[in-house]
Amino acid sequence: MSPTLLIARDELRLMRRNRVAVIAFVLLVLLTLTAAVTAWSHQQGIADLRQRHQTAADSAFDAQPNRHPHRVVHYGTFIFRPLGPLAAFDPGVDAFTGNSMFLEGHRQNTANFGDVRQSSLLIRFGQLTPAFVLQAVAPLLLIFLGYGAIARERERGTLRPLMLQGASRGQIVAGKLGGLGLVALLAGLPAMLGFVLIAGQPGAQVEPMAVIALGYGVYLALWAVLILLVSALVKRSRDALLALLALWAVLVVLLPRIAPDMAGAAVPLDNRLQTDIAVARDLRTMGGSHNPDDPHFARFKQAVLERYGVGRIEDLPVNYKGLLGMEGERLTSELFNRYAAESYDAQERQNGTVRAIGVLSPAMALRAMSMAAAGTDFAGHRRFLEQAEAYRYDLIQRLNRLQANAVIYADDTAQDPDADRRKRVAADYWQAMPDFTFRQPDGLTLAAAALPSLGVLILWLIAAGGGLLFATRRLGAR
Repeated sequence: MSPTLLIARDELRLMRRNRVAVIAFVLLVLLTLTAAVTAWSHQQGIADLRQRHQTAADSAFDAQPNRHPHRVVHYGTFIFRPLGPLAAFDPGVDAFTGNSMFLEGHRQNTANFGDVRQSSLLIRFGQLTPAFVLQAVAPLLLIFLGYGAIARERERGTLRPLMLQGASRGQIVAGKLGGLGLVALLAGLPAMLGFVLIAGQPGAQVEPMAVIALGYGVYLALWAVLILLVSALVKRSRDALLALLALWAVLVVLLPRIAPDMAGAAVPLDNRLQTDIAVARDLRTMGGSHNPDDPHFARFKQAVLERYGVGRIEDLPVNYKGLLGMEGERLTSELFNRYAAESYDAQERQNGTVRAIGVLSPAMALRAMSMAAAGTDFAGHRRFLEQAEAYRYDLIQRLNRLQANAVIYADDTAQDPDADRRKRVAADYWQAMPDFTFRQPDGLTLAAAALPSLGVLILWLIAAGGGLLFATRRLGAR
């Protein structure tokens, strides 16, 4: 047997004899399995709940009686964001962004009912998911198992005898790394087994799952290399443990917590109240379709009359009030979309700042990669908001078009007691309206979005590997 394998076997034997280490490893495996099962059950419960609410909202919208189309515009409907299969592994920002929206005419509402606002504050410090366990807990276990791998040999004076017996510096480090790497592999295995369950679910995509598995493998390998590097550089095991714990605290706890605050300070973002006030101010300056002296709608009226070749709106073959509704919705939606685009741009710049800081922390890079591949990052939330707005605009314009074509203008402006009945349309129209369907991106799109962060992890591993090679060459030197 080669010296490398002998050293790796001896390192594993020492770990096995350490009762505390064995108990900690077993607890980590149990914690990972518990996280996988509970996260899966939690996400399935959330998905079922949202589906039930979505079905109830669609049924309520379809069950409306005969009524005026503009009444339906203000009646509105609710939509709920569905979860992808990988949200059970890494729910990402879903707990913070809200999961339901009320769609109505003349307004662009935001998502509501995020889990953080309805749950204990503890959820802000990380949910118990396989992703969280591997990102934060697994490196801590590896530190306690491997901090003294090389420093211990130097303290005991056994490093030089190993070399005199024929083991080279590289073989010693490779053996230590092999033993710790095997433990890292076993620590990540339960979480990866959860992919077997996810793979059998509808909508499961191979490409992002492969990227996530590769990313977490690189991350655990990186920590194994970092632990050996620090253990090779310091003289005492105690110093190695303190240095590694400080490194873990900075990379896994401190930087991920302060990076969003730094991004918020660098790129200010208006809150919802400020945005609503700005939108209301712009709406007042935009004019109104009910004002006959409004320049824009006066031009619009003249253009409509010229298009149909008539001199009065009463002579139009369509209901002018429906056309006004379509034009008004177009203008307000353009205003809403402009403010939404400004907000998205600011949030993207904030995320860019976080990603820049994340180069200093492999934990942040891993988190960004994991959420991007799972489709639970900000881009996924924005995708839902944009699809929801597109559906809202199409739905409202269908109703305005229905008013223009199915309601007679004379009935729409009449004041007699029977006018309300004449301007109603059949309830069959509501049932013919399409329901909201969220379109998940394909697997290649999700995998491609995760590649930049995966590249950061690989660069960290290469840099740490280079540092370990340098420390290996100096191993045992006076």
